[in-house]
Amino acid sequence: MCRQAVLLLFLFSSVIGFSQTRIIDSQTKYPVSYATISFGNGQGFFADDEGVFVFTKKIYPDIDSLFISALGFKDLNISSKNLPKTLELTPFIDELDEVVVRAKLDRKYKEESIEPYLDDDYYKCWLPTIESEIAVYFKNSDPKLKKLSEIHFPIALESVDWKKRHKSNADKKPFSTLFKVNIYQNENGFPGKPLLYQNIVFNATEKDGDEYTLDVSAYDILIPKSGLFVSLQVLGYADDAGKLLPNKKYKEIKSRGQTVKIPTNFRPLLPFTDEISESKTFIKRVFLHRNQWIQFKKGNINDSSLLKAGLNNYGMGITFKVYKDE
Repeated sequence: MCRQAVLLLFLFSSVIGFSQTRIIDSQTKYPVSYATISFGNGQGFFADDEGVFVFTKKIYPDIDSLFISALGFKDLNISSKNLPKTLELTPFIDELDEVVVRAKLDRKYKEESIEPYLDDDYYKCWLPTIESEIAVYFKNSDPKLKKLSEIHFPIALESVDWKKRHKSNADKKPFSTLFKVNIYQNENGFPGKPLLYQNIVFNATEKDGDEYTLDVSAYDILIPKSGLFVSLQVLGYADDAGKLLPNKKYKEIKSRGQTVKIPTNFRPLLPFTDEISESKTFIKRVFLHRNQWIQFKKGNINDSSLLKAGLNNYGMGITFKVYKDE
């Protein structure tokens, strides 16, 4: 862990005081990585890869209960008072039984790609927050067997000085941000059940340039006839080893005697595009609106500067293998 992160964690623990809790599988006793901890009033954060999260009453004095959820497990409601050192989640057997173990495909194939749309214009970018998840729909154009092999995430770097935005990566302000990727079925045009119950995470830094390519070939994700959704979700800033750090969702600003909570934005920024005619992008606020998906288009969202500028889609791309008939 970098020195700054160690110092931050030390100050956080020694001055404020905190409760550290680990979430585990009730059957295997293994950690439940990156579980969602919601406060029920629009706030929340994530556990790290070891299922550990930090909660303190000093920062959240008005929170009396926590709502904990994770893919493949039953939800858990628990009081925030005197949190135990360990919480157990019960596996949701009905969901896990739907996961199909597929044999490796040993057939000839050709590789095809849907290229990402790249842009480094700050004003054409989504500013990621912990509460946001963005999903992009990819249709299946024909009945041939296809397997997802790579996902291409456009990213935009933000420098310390706005005048330096067009210089080399070495001039960019350093960052280390952990993202989670989810793959969903298409259910009536919206992201539905997960196609995968394994955690897919990656750590993006300023060294990745304008695109991060994620290899998912090892997960054997076959593209359904109705297509699939690929989503991207910010977990928070990470240390030099890619381990999730304690991240505060809001910045608190005092104005006219009141405390205003402003969502914390994380780099890298996510460029949107106006070069796709249909609205393929869906968003949801993980801790708000009952965690429901909304299609990113005019009429659904009225206060978006991106939509006002005609930027209706996150320009994610994919590479997939198209297998020849046996």
